[in-house]
Amino acid sequence: MRKRSLLAVAGLSVSALALAACSSSSSGAGASTGASSPAAKAKVGVILPDAASSARWETADRKFLTDAFTAAGVDADIQNAAGDKAKFQTIADGMINNKVDVLLVVNLDNASGAAVEKKATDAGIPVVDYDRLTLGGSANYYVSFDNVAVGTTIGTGLVKCLTDAGKKTGPIIELNGSPDDNNATLFKQGYDKVVRDAGYTVVADQAVPGWDNIKGGVIFQSLFTAHKDAIGVAAANDGLGGAAIAVLASSGLAGKIPVTGQDATDEGLQRVLLGTQCMSVYKAVKAEAAAAAAIAIDLAKKDTTGADALATKTTNDSVGKRDVKSVLLTPVAIYPANVKDVVADGFTTAARLCTTAALKAACAKNGIS
Repeated sequence: MRKRSLLAVAGLSVSALALAACSSSSSGAGASTGASSPAAKAKVGVILPDAASSARWETADRKFLTDAFTAAGVDADIQNAAGDKAKFQTIADGMINNKVDVLLVVNLDNASGAAVEKKATDAGIPVVDYDRLTLGGSANYYVSFDNVAVGTTIGTGLVKCLTDAGKKTGPIIELNGSPDDNNATLFKQGYDKVVRDAGYTVVADQAVPGWDNIKGGVIFQSLFTAHKDAIGVAAANDGLGGAAIAVLASSGLAGKIPVTGQDATDEGLQRVLLGTQCMSVYKAVKAEAAAAAAIAIDLAKKDTTGADALATKTTNDSVGKRDVKSVLLTPVAIYPANVKDVVADGFTTAARLCTTAALKAACAKNGIS
């Protein structure tokens, strides 16, 4: 029931933020003259990072951001950097030269992200960091999830899966996200503490550059070869979890050694249903996109008061030594029994998940239809 209530809260957040966005886009319109509001003419530039590290960027974020801006009558130029820092900078230069009113970015690393943000700031364009905080950057706002809480949820999930299997102590491998992604640092901070505090021993701990799943598989193969006695894997997202599970499967160990994940991707949820992945973490991207869009619309109208009213928290940029006004949403742990809540929230569908005989049986068992 608690998990359902969290999803319900996320849904309410979407509605509230969408209403705020629509109100912002229509306020100030001359009813007697039919004049358009400033936000109706505004244009927001959005740069997504890639499509390889997680399917969410193209299957979820693009859709929900597009829907939010369209509902508010705001033009949005949404492009994907495809994991290429040079392309990221080229896209940003084009958007800045085209004088977008707001730039909303998911950085590929702190250095290139900060360089783009400085160009935008120098051009008088406000910046919103979306999902990832750019350390040393100059973003005016940050919209994401409480990423230490995401890591804590991963760690708590792994401990639950281990204790449910009667394994209360033993060696753990941590397969971390990209070393130049501040979120990966925060995720690790969360799950590392939970695992250690529960009495497990972290025997191997390595980051995966660029969240590259192929590199993640190679790295995990090396770690597991050196630590065959590992009883669990704290993997920082579903892509890396899948890479680790593929290695374990080659030794007949898939499902016998608990592996975590994050992002509630279709592939990750399918593995959760089949029992080869112990859990995932659902982050309501629809709510995240709605929050970012609402702030961007206010900024396009030069309404910082409205943006400030949405960004009620702060996140410290330890490199830039400043606090960034933030919206931080709540993650939810996903196990087989509540995969149906992710479907009910509109993040995925039964048709996308229940694709084989084994998955159809698992879906039926867990109330997914």
